[in-house]
Amino acid sequence: MAGALAGIKVVDFSRVLAGPHCAKMLLDLGADVVKIEPPASDFSRMAYPRNGQMSGYYAQQNTGKRNVSINLNVAGAREIALRLCDQADIVVENFRPGTMAAFGLDYETIRKRNPRVVYASITGYGQSGPWSSRMAYAPTVHAEAGITANTAKQFGASEGALRTDSLSHADVYSGLHGAIAILAALRHRDLTGEGQYIDIAMAAVMLSVNERVHYDLSDIDLGDETPVLGATDCPFFVGPGGETFVSSMSLVGSLSFPLWLIAMRRLDMASDPRFLTPQLRKQNLAALHDIVQQWIWTFADMATLDAQLDLAKIATGQVRHVKEIAESEWAAEWSAVEKVSDRAGGEWRLPGRPWRFSQTSGDATKPRLPALQGEHNDEVLAELGFSAAEIEALRVAKALVQPNRNSD
Repeated sequence: MAGALAGIKVVDFSRVLAGPHCAKMLLDLGADVVKIEPPASDFSRMAYPRNGQMSGYYAQQNTGKRNVSINLNVAGAREIALRLCDQADIVVENFRPGTMAAFGLDYETIRKRNPRVVYASITGYGQSGPWSSRMAYAPTVHAEAGITANTAKQFGASEGALRTDSLSHADVYSGLHGAIAILAALRHRDLTGEGQYIDIAMAAVMLSVNERVHYDLSDIDLGDETPVLGATDCPFFVGPGGETFVSSMSLVGSLSFPLWLIAMRRLDMASDPRFLTPQLRKQNLAALHDIVQQWIWTFADMATLDAQLDLAKIATGQVRHVKEIAESEWAAEWSAVEKVSDRAGGEWRLPGRPWRFSQTSGDATKPRLPALQGEHNDEVLAELGFSAAEIEALRVAKALVQPNRNSD
């Protein structure tokens, strides 16, 4: 089956994560994505670990994209980019405001040539306003958007013990929100024939994905109750087989504590003076946790325990490493992991597509390779109408960066 975005052409000027992840989502939905890479290459190509000369980080965000590498500072290279944008349905970039305009590749320039184009820019704080010129990476946006402070508060960290998350949520969420906005803009274009510009601010994205903003901006005093059911003090236990797992339900909260009593068939504990209120349960949490833990160890295995907890609407999740879930029966059935060539005789294991469609899919028959820098120069330029002689002249002028095939 052809992908839902079959026939859609994307020009991806972005690098590292937010923009590349956005374009990768469109690719996995069936679009043809051409990545434009500068002579210095996408910085993520330098990331470790690498197999041969192919970075796993680069491969995860760019596998399947065609690659054209051009030097926009050389005469003729800009014409290549413009011709690509002339044919594009979508343009994605994540440079600081003004960068694309400096190369004559900003939205207004492209729109005049291609009024139907959907042009998306992802930056830290948007295209205008007092913070628009600031550099932005996930850790800095997490700090500015309250994520870092909320995490520290949750775990009771002191000011000197602040830590940033090892995962780049701001980049990935911004890429996803960018893809959502682009799909909405394509729908608008289907109805009106008009393209449009999309300005995506990572800081605004992180506010939108924080389900507790309403609480953090309110003056409500919840006392000893948790602000969101089970969100801040989900308990960890050791299962019958030695598995470490987490429950979605707090032992403390007024709404969740009764569920544990139902699961354990211990309604008598509701009148235990140690556990009458959230405050008392918090003060006596070690004793309460021990009671539940001892009950857990009465089960023969995790499956039997999970079935009883499920009856009480208590979900559990085993603490696994990524490799463990990747090698699980679930991952195999879902095709949650795909094997991709590292271009050096080995392979990378990367995330598969996160959706299943009944009528459409990505093109699973198309080879999915992480491209070498400039690998598709000749192919893409020929599609744009450049003759073999013109392509050779651009190569001689060093407007084109030739692929390094030592690792192929």
